[in-house]
Amino acid sequence: MYMQYLITGGAGFIGSNLADYLAEEHTITIIDNFATGRRENISDLINHPNVTFIEGSITDADLMLEITKGIDGIFHQAAIPSVPRSVRDPITTNEANITGTLQVLVAAKENKIRKVVTASSSSVYGDTPVLPKEEGMAANPLSPYAVTKLTDEYYGKVFSELYGIQTVFLRYFNVFGPRQDPNSEYAAVIPKFITRLLQNESPIIYGDGGQTRDFTFIADVVQANQKAMESEANGIYNIACGERISLNELAETLMEITGRHRQLIYEPEREGDIRDSLADISRAKKAFGYDPAYTLEDGLKETVKWFRERV
Repeated sequence: MYMQYLITGGAGFIGSNLADYLAEEHTITIIDNFATGRRENISDLINHPNVTFIEGSITDADLMLEITKGIDGIFHQAAIPSVPRSVRDPITTNEANITGTLQVLVAAKENKIRKVVTASSSSVYGDTPVLPKEEGMAANPLSPYAVTKLTDEYYGKVFSELYGIQTVFLRYFNVFGPRQDPNSEYAAVIPKFITRLLQNESPIIYGDGGQTRDFTFIADVVQANQKAMESEANGIYNIACGERISLNELAETLMEITGRHRQLIYEPEREGDIRDSLADISRAKKAFGYDPAYTLEDGLKETVKWFRERV
Protein backbone atom coordinates (compact mmCIF):
# COMPACT_ATOMS: atom_id res chain seq x y z
CA MET A 1 0.00 0.00 0.00
CA TYR A 2 1.31 3.44 -0.95
CA MET A 3 1.94 5.50 2.20
CA GLN A 4 3.43 8.82 3.29
CA TYR A 5 6.10 8.48 5.96
CA LEU A 6 8.34 10.81 7.93
CA ILE A 7 11.83 9.61 8.85
CA THR A 8 13.54 11.62 11.57
CA GLY A 9 17.31 11.39 11.52
CA GLY A 10 17.03 10.27 7.92
CA ALA A 11 20.62 11.26 7.07
CA GLY A 12 21.99 9.02 9.79
CA PHE A 13 23.30 5.49 9.43
CA ILE A 14 20.04 3.68 10.16
CA GLY A 15 17.70 6.41 8.92
CA SER A 16 19.33 6.70 5.49
CA ASN A 17 19.27 2.94 4.92
CA LEU A 18 15.60 2.93 5.89
CA ALA A 19 14.93 5.88 3.58
CA ASP A 20 16.62 4.12 0.65
CA TYR A 21 14.37 1.12 1.13
CA LEU A 22 11.09 2.96 1.66
CA ALA A 23 11.54 5.51 -1.13
CA GLU A 24 11.03 2.85 -3.78
CA GLU A 25 7.39 2.28 -2.82
CA HIS A 26 6.32 5.23 -0.66
CA THR A 27 6.49 9.00 -0.37
CA ILE A 28 8.88 9.96 2.39
CA THR A 29 9.95 13.13 4.13
CA ILE A 30 13.38 13.17 5.76
CA ILE A 31 14.30 15.57 8.53
CA ASP A 32 17.86 15.87 9.86
CA ASN A 33 19.97 18.66 11.32
CA PHE A 34 23.29 16.85 10.64
CA ALA A 35 24.25 16.75 14.31
CA THR A 36 25.30 13.16 13.70
CA GLY A 37 23.84 12.45 10.24
CA ARG A 38 25.86 13.01 7.06
CA ARG A 39 24.87 14.62 3.77
CA GLU A 40 26.63 11.94 1.74
CA ASN A 41 24.26 9.33 3.18
CA ILE A 42 21.32 10.88 1.34
CA SER A 43 23.10 12.25 -1.73
CA ASP A 44 21.26 9.75 -3.96
CA LEU A 45 17.92 10.57 -2.35
CA ILE A 46 17.88 14.37 -2.50
CA ASN A 47 16.54 14.42 -6.06
CA HIS A 48 14.43 11.27 -5.78
CA PRO A 49 10.84 11.97 -6.90
CA ASN A 50 9.40 10.31 -3.79
CA VAL A 51 11.62 12.16 -1.29
CA THR A 52 11.38 15.54 0.41
CA PHE A 53 14.33 16.60 2.56
CA ILE A 54 14.07 19.17 5.34
CA GLU A 55 17.11 20.40 7.23
CA GLY A 56 15.91 21.08 10.74
CA SER A 57 15.64 19.86 14.30
CA ILE A 58 13.02 17.60 15.83
CA THR A 59 13.09 19.85 18.90
CA ASP A 60 11.45 22.61 16.81
CA ALA A 61 7.79 22.24 17.82
CA ASP A 62 6.33 24.39 15.02
CA LEU A 63 8.37 22.65 12.35
CA MET A 64 7.36 19.20 13.58
CA LEU A 65 3.68 20.14 13.60
CA GLU A 66 3.96 21.42 10.02
CA ILE A 67 5.88 18.54 8.44
CA THR A 68 3.73 15.81 10.02
CA LYS A 69 0.51 17.02 8.38
CA GLY A 70 -0.85 14.31 6.09
CA ILE A 71 1.71 11.75 7.26
CA ASP A 72 0.60 8.13 7.76
CA GLY A 73 3.42 7.06 10.05
CA ILE A 74 6.70 8.22 11.60
CA PHE A 75 9.96 6.30 11.75
CA HIS A 76 11.70 8.12 14.58
CA GLN A 77 15.43 7.44 14.24
CA ALA A 78 16.84 10.84 15.25
CA ALA A 79 19.02 10.81 18.37
CA ILE A 80 22.50 11.37 19.67
CA PRO A 81 23.36 7.67 19.71
CA SER A 82 26.49 7.46 21.83
CA VAL A 83 26.99 6.14 25.36
CA PRO A 84 30.42 7.80 25.81
CA ARG A 85 29.16 11.13 24.47
CA SER A 86 26.21 11.03 26.86
CA VAL A 87 28.58 10.44 29.77
CA ARG A 88 30.55 13.53 28.77
CA ASP A 89 27.57 15.70 27.83
CA PRO A 90 24.28 14.46 29.31
CA ILE A 91 22.43 17.75 28.73
CA THR A 92 22.79 17.69 24.94
CA THR A 93 21.84 14.01 24.82
CA ASN A 94 18.78 14.69 26.96
CA GLU A 95 17.63 17.55 24.71
CA ALA A 96 17.91 15.56 21.50
CA ASN A 97 16.72 12.20 22.76
CA ILE A 98 13.96 13.09 25.25
CA THR A 99 12.74 16.57 24.25
CA GLY A 100 13.05 15.60 20.58
CA THR A 101 11.04 12.41 21.05
CA LEU A 102 8.38 14.28 23.00
CA GLN A 103 8.01 16.79 20.16
CA VAL A 104 7.62 13.90 17.68
CA LEU A 105 4.92 12.30 19.83
CA VAL A 106 3.07 15.61 20.33
CA ALA A 107 3.10 16.24 16.57
CA ALA A 108 1.77 12.73 15.98
CA LYS A 109 -1.04 13.36 18.46
CA GLU A 110 -1.99 16.74 17.02
CA ASN A 111 -2.02 15.46 13.44
CA LYS A 112 -3.70 12.14 14.31
CA ILE A 113 -0.91 9.97 12.94
CA ARG A 114 -1.64 6.28 13.28
CA LYS A 115 1.76 5.01 14.36
CA VAL A 116 5.23 6.02 15.52
CA VAL A 117 8.03 3.45 15.34
CA THR A 118 10.99 4.62 17.40
CA ALA A 119 14.61 3.53 17.78
CA SER A 120 15.30 2.41 21.33
CA SER A 121 18.37 0.58 22.60
CA SER A 122 19.55 -2.58 24.33
CA SER A 123 21.47 -0.27 26.67
CA VAL A 124 18.33 0.10 28.80
CA TYR A 125 18.97 -3.40 30.18
CA GLY A 126 22.31 -2.37 31.66
CA ASP A 127 24.67 -5.01 32.97
CA THR A 128 22.25 -7.47 34.52
CA PRO A 129 23.82 -10.97 34.38
CA VAL A 130 20.70 -12.70 33.03
CA LEU A 131 20.97 -13.71 29.36
CA PRO A 132 19.26 -13.52 26.96
CA LYS A 133 17.66 -10.14 27.57
CA GLU A 134 13.88 -10.17 27.22
CA GLU A 135 11.51 -7.24 27.23
CA GLY A 136 9.90 -8.01 30.57
CA MET A 137 13.16 -7.67 32.49
CA ALA A 138 13.66 -4.75 34.84
CA ALA A 139 15.64 -1.96 33.20
CA ASN A 140 18.99 -0.96 34.69
CA PRO A 141 20.44 1.93 32.63
CA LEU A 142 24.13 2.66 33.21
CA SER A 143 24.50 5.84 31.13
CA PRO A 144 22.57 9.04 30.42
CA TYR A 145 21.99 7.71 26.89
CA ALA A 146 20.29 4.60 28.27
CA VAL A 147 18.17 6.76 30.59
CA THR A 148 16.96 8.82 27.62
CA LYS A 149 15.91 5.73 25.70
CA LEU A 150 14.05 4.29 28.69
CA THR A 151 12.30 7.63 29.22
CA ASP A 152 11.26 7.67 25.56
CA GLU A 153 9.66 4.25 25.99
CA TYR A 154 7.62 5.47 28.96
CA TYR A 155 6.48 8.51 26.98
CA GLY A 156 5.43 6.23 24.14
CA LYS A 157 3.40 4.02 26.46
CA VAL A 158 1.63 7.01 27.98
CA PHE A 159 0.87 8.61 24.60
CA SER A 160 -0.52 5.31 23.35
CA GLU A 161 -2.77 4.91 26.38
CA LEU A 162 -3.90 8.55 26.59
CA TYR A 163 -4.21 9.52 22.94
CA GLY A 164 -4.62 6.25 21.03
CA ILE A 165 -1.43 6.51 18.97
CA GLN A 166 0.20 3.18 18.22
CA THR A 167 3.79 3.34 19.45
CA VAL A 168 6.51 0.77 18.93
CA PHE A 169 9.97 0.98 20.45
CA LEU A 170 12.62 -1.23 18.86
CA ARG A 171 15.48 -2.02 21.21
CA TYR A 172 18.36 -2.30 18.76
CA PHE A 173 21.29 -4.51 19.65
CA ASN A 174 24.60 -3.29 18.19
CA VAL A 175 23.55 -2.41 14.65
CA PHE A 176 26.24 -2.44 11.95
CA GLY A 177 26.54 -2.16 8.18
CA PRO A 178 27.21 0.19 5.26
CA ARG A 179 27.23 3.95 5.99
CA GLN A 180 28.21 3.58 9.63
CA ASP A 181 30.69 6.36 10.40
CA PRO A 182 34.11 5.03 11.50
CA ASN A 183 35.65 8.46 12.03
CA SER A 184 33.64 9.71 14.98
CA GLU A 185 35.29 9.60 18.39
CA TYR A 186 32.21 7.65 19.45
CA ALA A 187 32.02 5.28 16.48
CA ALA A 188 30.83 1.72 16.97
CA VAL A 189 33.31 -1.11 17.13
CA ILE A 190 32.74 -2.83 13.75
CA PRO A 191 33.39 0.15 11.43
CA LYS A 192 36.42 1.07 13.53
CA PHE A 193 37.82 -2.47 13.37
CA ILE A 194 37.24 -2.67 9.60
CA THR A 195 38.77 0.67 8.69
CA ARG A 196 41.82 0.11 10.88
CA LEU A 197 42.41 -3.32 9.34
CA LEU A 198 41.98 -1.99 5.79
CA GLN A 199 44.55 0.70 6.63
CA ASN A 200 46.92 -1.99 7.96
CA GLU A 201 46.48 -0.82 11.54
CA SER A 202 45.67 -2.85 14.67
CA PRO A 203 42.09 -2.90 16.00
CA ILE A 204 41.69 -1.26 19.41
CA ILE A 205 39.65 -3.04 22.08
CA TYR A 206 38.51 -1.28 25.23
CA GLY A 207 38.77 -3.88 27.99
CA ASP A 208 39.99 -7.47 27.72
CA GLY A 209 37.99 -8.36 24.59
CA GLY A 210 36.03 -11.03 26.40
CA GLN A 211 32.90 -8.87 26.45
CA THR A 212 30.19 -10.18 24.14
CA ARG A 213 27.71 -8.51 21.84
CA ASP A 214 24.66 -9.52 19.79
CA PHE A 215 25.33 -7.73 16.49
CA THR A 216 22.50 -6.88 14.08
CA PHE A 217 22.96 -6.22 10.36
CA ILE A 218 21.34 -3.03 9.09
CA ALA A 219 19.11 -4.80 6.54
CA ASP A 220 17.46 -6.70 9.38
CA VAL A 221 16.84 -3.45 11.26
CA VAL A 222 15.19 -1.98 8.15
CA GLN A 223 13.04 -5.10 7.88
CA ALA A 224 12.03 -4.79 11.54
CA ASN A 225 10.99 -1.16 11.13
CA GLN A 226 8.88 -1.85 8.07
CA LYS A 227 7.13 -4.87 9.59
CA ALA A 228 6.50 -3.06 12.87
CA MET A 229 4.93 -0.13 11.03
CA GLU A 230 2.68 -2.29 8.87
CA SER A 231 1.48 -4.41 11.80
CA GLU A 232 -0.92 -3.59 14.63
CA ALA A 233 1.84 -4.15 17.19
CA ASN A 234 2.33 -1.84 20.15
CA GLY A 235 5.03 -1.77 22.79
CA ILE A 236 8.69 -2.73 23.12
CA TYR A 237 10.59 -5.28 21.04
CA ASN A 238 14.18 -6.52 20.89
CA ILE A 239 15.75 -6.34 17.44
CA ALA A 240 18.89 -8.42 17.14
CA CYS A 241 20.36 -11.54 15.60
CA GLY A 242 19.88 -13.67 18.71
CA GLU A 243 23.50 -14.83 18.89
CA ARG A 244 26.56 -13.33 20.60
CA ILE A 245 30.27 -13.11 19.92
CA SER A 246 33.20 -11.75 21.93
CA LEU A 247 35.09 -8.73 20.65
CA ASN A 248 38.23 -10.86 20.43
CA GLU A 249 36.38 -13.36 18.22
CA LEU A 250 34.91 -10.50 16.19
CA ALA A 251 38.38 -9.10 15.53
CA GLU A 252 39.63 -12.52 14.44
CA THR A 253 36.66 -12.98 12.09
CA LEU A 254 37.24 -9.58 10.50
CA MET A 255 40.93 -10.33 10.05
CA GLU A 256 39.98 -13.48 8.17
CA ILE A 257 37.46 -11.62 5.97
CA THR A 258 39.80 -8.72 5.20
CA GLY A 259 42.93 -10.87 4.93
CA ARG A 260 44.72 -8.39 7.21
CA HIS A 261 46.16 -9.88 10.40
CA ARG A 262 47.35 -7.53 13.14
CA GLN A 263 48.16 -7.70 16.84
CA LEU A 264 45.21 -6.38 18.86
CA ILE A 265 45.65 -3.28 21.03
CA TYR A 266 43.94 -3.28 24.43
CA GLU A 267 43.01 -0.07 26.25
CA PRO A 268 41.07 0.56 29.49
CA GLU A 269 37.32 -0.07 29.57
CA ARG A 270 35.04 2.87 28.86
CA GLU A 271 32.53 4.22 31.34
CA GLY A 272 28.96 3.08 30.72
CA ASP A 273 29.86 0.06 28.58
CA ILE A 274 28.19 -3.23 29.46
CA ARG A 275 29.91 -6.62 29.68
CA ASP A 276 27.57 -8.99 27.84
CA SER A 277 24.62 -8.65 25.51
CA LEU A 278 22.29 -11.21 23.97
CA ALA A 279 18.67 -10.77 22.89
CA ASP A 280 15.57 -12.91 23.03
CA ILE A 281 13.84 -11.90 19.78
CA SER A 282 10.81 -14.19 20.04
CA ARG A 283 8.42 -11.35 20.92
CA ALA A 284 9.16 -9.45 17.69
CA LYS A 285 8.87 -12.67 15.70
CA LYS A 286 5.42 -13.35 17.13
CA ALA A 287 4.12 -9.76 16.95
CA PHE A 288 5.16 -8.80 13.41
CA GLY A 289 7.13 -11.62 11.84
CA TYR A 290 10.63 -10.27 12.44
CA ASP A 291 13.13 -12.89 11.26
CA PRO A 292 16.80 -12.00 10.77
CA ALA A 293 17.88 -12.77 7.21
CA TYR A 294 21.63 -12.25 7.75
CA THR A 295 24.12 -14.22 9.79
CA LEU A 296 26.84 -12.18 11.47
CA GLU A 297 29.43 -13.40 8.96
CA ASP A 298 27.24 -12.56 5.97
CA GLY A 299 26.62 -9.08 7.34
CA LEU A 300 30.31 -8.56 8.04
CA LYS A 301 31.23 -9.57 4.48
CA GLU A 302 28.72 -7.08 3.05
CA THR A 303 30.03 -4.36 5.34
CA VAL A 304 33.70 -5.03 4.55
CA LYS A 305 32.88 -4.91 0.84
CA TRP A 306 31.25 -1.48 1.26
CA PHE A 307 34.18 -0.10 3.26
CA ARG A 308 36.78 -1.53 0.83
CA GLU A 309 35.30 0.65 -1.91
CA ARG A 310 35.77 3.76 0.26
CA VAL A 311 38.94 3.31 2.31
